[in-house]
Amino acid sequence: MKVTVVGAGAVGASCAEYIAIKDFASEVVLLDIKEGYAEGKAMDLMQTASLNGFDTKITGVTNDYSKTAGSDICVITSGIPRKPGMTREELIGINAGIVKSVSSSLIEFSPETIIIVVSNPMDTMTYLVHQSTDLPKNKIIGMGGALDSARFKYRLAEALEAPISDVDGMVIGGHSDTGMVPLTSHATRNSIKVSEFLSEERLEQVAADTKVGGATLTKLLGTSAWYAPGAAVSGLVQAIACDQKKIYPCSTLLDGEYGLEDICIGVPVVLGKNGIEKIVDIPLSDAEKAHMQASAEGVRKTNGLLNVEA
Repeated sequence: MKVTVVGAGAVGASCAEYIAIKDFASEVVLLDIKEGYAEGKAMDLMQTASLNGFDTKITGVTNDYSKTAGSDICVITSGIPRKPGMTREELIGINAGIVKSVSSSLIEFSPETIIIVVSNPMDTMTYLVHQSTDLPKNKIIGMGGALDSARFKYRLAEALEAPISDVDGMVIGGHSDTGMVPLTSHATRNSIKVSEFLSEERLEQVAADTKVGGATLTKLLGTSAWYAPGAAVSGLVQAIACDQKKIYPCSTLLDGEYGLEDICIGVPVVLGKNGIEKIVDIPLSDAEKAHMQASAEGVRKTNGLLNVEA
């Protein structure tokens, strides 16, 4: 099992670290455009192997996609964050160019690979990979819902004053502050609906805190988070690599599911060796349906800023 992670920044390196520690892959290739950067990160991580007890080989390379040949799964974390004074259109234009180039280079050397997109705006970048490559739709996955759901469960456990292992919950919709749809009606504590323990007002606060989970960390840290995003990616990679048939909310191309077409947005899916093996249709409340439609409109607006031919 060979996994490539493009982008050796904080999220990419965390992703590689968690995959290696779980010890299910034979090799992780960490690729970056900055000379020596991925090599240094890989060497540092490999020097933890005896301490953390893993045998996964981590290789760092500078912009040499031939070293990624034969990758079963490829993760794209590359791109730039929005900077002061930069318009949304400029961010999308730059990151779209990066994601198109990266996905094309990966597929050149690993035509059967499964691609997991992390680069932002994630739903739009996932849609771009669909539009610009010939990979089947089950092999293109956007990572956002797994992270958002982890943040939702953190906030639920906090509100319940419960161990997080007691809590289950899911976030669907777009991977943005306004697009997320935390499914409070489906959330449980040890199979009991959380509404039995928490007031509607407290649940609304949990949902609101979940939606700004990334922004809250950016404000505190001065940069984007990396531990939880890296762990979320590694969970998706492991589910595919080990054919676990786990359900995660992922951004996937819809064809009528949830009343939506020609859009990539977060919905629950079964992940296995073929990538997305099934889209799971779950009942939503009227409010959740309305939020999902509004989320889809937001994603479509962002998709409209893409120039696929560029």
